[in-house]
Amino acid sequence: MNFSSKLLENAVDAFASLPGIGRKTALRLVLHLVQQAPETSEEFADAIVKLRKNIKNCQVCHNLSDEPVCEICSNNRRDKSVLCVVEGIRDVMAIEETQQFRGLYHVLGGIISPIEGIGPNDLHIDSLIGRVQTGEVKELIMAISPTIEGDTTIFYISKKLRDLDLPVQLSTIARGVSFGGELEYADGLTLGRSIVSRIPYRKDE
Repeated sequence: MNFSSKLLENAVDAFASLPGIGRKTALRLVLHLVQQAPETSEEFADAIVKLRKNIKNCQVCHNLSDEPVCEICSNNRRDKSVLCVVEGIRDVMAIEETQQFRGLYHVLGGIISPIEGIGPNDLHIDSLIGRVQTGEVKELIMAISPTIEGDTTIFYISKKLRDLDLPVQLSTIARGVSFGGELEYADGLTLGRSIVSRIPYRKDE
């Protein structure tokens, strides 16, 4: 792809570095911005700069937030006795979209995967255990993608809870989400029903 402008080429390279954006799509986006009023491009750029500078992780659940504690954790109308444990931030968004869950969340930041070099200490498991130890949490819903790595993560957390003798109910989402599937790609109806129809977690030691 030949460019008559180095500025144009640099902008295309920047957009093309985003996941799922090829160079042709990047060029179309850049040309669209160039054809808009300068104020539009400035607002777009300003939004990105402010996002990167000011967004943070919630100190409680590790979700993205504008404040030290996110809006979900600080909402007094949410059920603080139920935590939905998820791999990533996009899973929170997917579950919230179903409008079927009114508890709180805990974002692990991934799942245990020895092949990728991800162990328990690389995840937000200790802070999850800390939240359970306060005594306010009565149930953990393990809304983790049903993969071998996901099952390993659930088993690790369940064993740690048993070792610490923490009286909390552990549930897993119903298998409406196919084995090996990613939560963020499940349709809202299926995901919502999987949360509502959750089942107690049982795993032989």
